[in-house]
Amino acid sequence: MAKRILHGEGMLTEAGRAEWESRNTRASALAASPYKKDFPLLSRNPDLAFLDSAATAQRPKAVLEAQKRFYEKMNANALRGLYRLSVDATEAINAARGHVARFIGLDERDDRRDIVFCRNTSEALNLVAHSLAPTVLGPGDEVCITVMEHHSNLIPWQQACRAAGATLVYLYPDGNGVIGEDEMRAKIGPRTKIVSAVHVSNVLGVANDVKLMAHIAHENGAVMVVDAAQSVPHFPVDVSDLGCDFLAFSGHKVFGPMGVGVLWGRHELLDAMPPFLTGGEMIESVTEQDATWAPVPEKFEAGTQDAAGIYALDAALTYVEEVGFDAMQAREQALVAQCMRRLSGLDFVRIIGPDDPAAHHGVVSFNVCGIHPHDVASILDMDNVAIRAGHHCAQPLLAHLGIDSCCRASFAFYNDSGDIDRLIEGLEHVWSMFHG
Repeated sequence: MAKRILHGEGMLTEAGRAEWESRNTRASALAASPYKKDFPLLSRNPDLAFLDSAATAQRPKAVLEAQKRFYEKMNANALRGLYRLSVDATEAINAARGHVARFIGLDERDDRRDIVFCRNTSEALNLVAHSLAPTVLGPGDEVCITVMEHHSNLIPWQQACRAAGATLVYLYPDGNGVIGEDEMRAKIGPRTKIVSAVHVSNVLGVANDVKLMAHIAHENGAVMVVDAAQSVPHFPVDVSDLGCDFLAFSGHKVFGPMGVGVLWGRHELLDAMPPFLTGGEMIESVTEQDATWAPVPEKFEAGTQDAAGIYALDAALTYVEEVGFDAMQAREQALVAQCMRRLSGLDFVRIIGPDDPAAHHGVVSFNVCGIHPHDVASILDMDNVAIRAGHHCAQPLLAHLGIDSCCRASFAFYNDSGDIDRLIEGLEHVWSMFHG
């Protein structure tokens, strides 16, 4: 298995090169990015090759200005005041909630009440595991996840299963990194109460067929949860089409601010779930001995929310819509194809994941033979190339692949071929430092 996923030779066939080139756009189209000027950090650091967008994306000027504008023009605690500033802040959050609903394929007026703002995907998934599991999970039941989950969609289910006396069941990919229907039907069955899966792997870049997974889950009476942290920034996500019951993503990966995340859930499920956190604004009434909860979504939004961040997330989604997913996807796929082709020309590099660059949604993981990924990343940083190195919060997947850690270059539409040039030159520098 590992040998099929970890390309043992690290080289492309001539046919493979031709196929990849045919999918690539003209080199001139990637030579310079027309988008870098929109991102202050990138435009002020023209020599930086930022290849870590899967960890956190850069923010366009429009997002930074939105966050600043909130604090300058409507800085007040939303939902808690009847004066003008507070009303403006409340309206800004409501507008953002509606925009998020529309962005993931829902009716912004009717379904925005089912958009819960959190700090990030991790908190959103913890909320679901903590609040949903006690309502559906008991001894002998099963929760099904994939071996490629980020720890944020793994540890909460470990804890939920331990508390309920349930069993955690894993789905495994084939040699191309794909979880097939046979594997799904073999693992998702009558005992399954919850299926929770990453939409796109943050290591392999592979998109799971969560629509089929949701269908099989529902055939067995299970609830489907989707971690969309790595999919929402790269292609359109429509929860109605996917047929899932919960979906979570982070603002900072979709060009918004850190500290803001989104959970969407089916209203009847959210309504039946107890709150995750308690405190201000999530209550309907409180007596000395008891309390009743506010309706969804306020029930899950205890305390003061990051109103400025939510307002800036609204601006980030607007920016994504203005660029357009078609343009983003075409550029990212071409960059990934070019990167994989260039890496395959280095006989000391091993690419991790499928042969087809179209299957790598913004992510190219690799290792340099005999050199630890942390050393690779540190030396690349000396050449102003920023990549990720380590286990990427996906240790079970790496163990399944037979490795302890790896390097990861991740792309967004603001990257260009110059960033790839600097990566390749940097890797040659890495190799020469160890081998003269």
